Amino acid sequence: MRTDKNQQDKPLNTTVVTTDVLIIGAGPSGALASSILNKNNIDVLVIEKQKFPRFSIGESLLPQLMNNLKQADLLATVDAAGYQLKNGAAFRKNGDYSVFNFEDKFSAGAGTTYQIKRAEFDKRLADEVESQGVDIRYEQEVIAVEVLADCCQVRVRDVEGKEYTIEAGFILDASGFGRVLPRLFDLELPSDLPVRQSIFCHVKDNIVDEHYDRDKILISVHPENDKVWYWLIPFSDGTCSLGVVGEPEFFENIPGDNKDKLFACVNAEPDLSRLLVNAEVTTEVEQLQGYSANVKQLHGSRFALLGNAGEFLDPVFSSGVTIAFKSAELATSLLVKQKNGETVCWQKDYADALMKGVDTFRAFVNAWYDGRLQDIIFYEDASAEVRQMICAILAGYAWDETNPYVSKPEKRLNVLAEICKK
Repeated sequence: MRTDKNQQDKPLNTTVVTTDVLIIGAGPSGALASSILNKNNIDVLVIEKQKFPRFSIGESLLPQLMNNLKQADLLATVDAAGYQLKNGAAFRKNGDYSVFNFEDKFSAGAGTTYQIKRAEFDKRLADEVESQGVDIRYEQEVIAVEVLADCCQVRVRDVEGKEYTIEAGFILDASGFGRVLPRLFDLELPSDLPVRQSIFCHVKDNIVDEHYDRDKILISVHPENDKVWYWLIPFSDGTCSLGVVGEPEFFENIPGDNKDKLFACVNAEPDLSRLLVNAEVTTEVEQLQGYSANVKQLHGSRFALLGNAGEFLDPVFSSGVTIAFKSAELATSLLVKQKNGETVCWQKDYADALMKGVDTFRAFVNAWYDGRLQDIIFYEDASAEVRQMICAILAGYAWDETNPYVSKPEKRLNVLAEICKK
């Protein structure tokens, strides 16, 4: 980061800061991207609207992203944090139980990861990136962006209301659900996924069932409505993240406030209710609605959108942070090539490459809600090889095109679902 020498002694509101790359947002994709750029001697500045730590959903990671953490020299600090191990996913529906062990998967790569509280996880990543030499400025809000021929001029307001300008050669928007550039550049599109609502909180779970596996996320299906599902994500401190997802109309028919609705749903699923019979709520019960999002384009002149700033699908397969990391990996690789004088194609090597995995996850999300994937997951006679292929997607390896369920996800899921229905 550089400050114009002619402006150094002037008040903040007239200061012009220059940088090669400006990253909007210090969450997972912003932290990863800034670390990679900094390692490649690209001048980078990160601005973040909020002050860390701050709450965020997306608490169950996927093994694929462990490779990204290693790439950015962030894995050691995550490994040292004492997070809850995650080695797979367990599914429960009307008494049936199906387990996927991520180490028994089709794709090569890490087979375990962690279940984390995002407030602490995101701050840990950001702190480590700062220790690597990246400048992160908190409580800074982007209020305007103008793309010029030779740079982007970004107007920023700090926590005291003072404004200043950042001139950047390129912008990576890692603002997540803040979606800064999509709003400012009129890029937002309605999602093609139905509007869904989630109600969630943290609980001290007090689970005494000796058969309960804390090393796996538990996804349970509502016994009377298979489009409604629950997550239970255990943490290493004896607490869990608990949530239920369904269409808004489903929750409208349940009386009471968010807490009443959440535990009415929990009590409707016998196995989950039994597990959580002694649970104590430790955070406010919150709700999100209409979180799926889309955009007209993932990149443009001097900018690219990372992670949720571009597209968010659904929380059912915990793909959010994985997609965020993959977008940061792809975008930074192109910026490094550009710095080295190479010609790059942002459409082919960023947008199209990223969407290959996003579309794989999308096919699995759609198949979950229309019942095809639920039939597959709970099918008892599936071959070991097919289960390994499905497991690889659930573990985040949605860009491995040697997997038939990545190269042709919709076709393969349709064929397999027909077999599993027989």
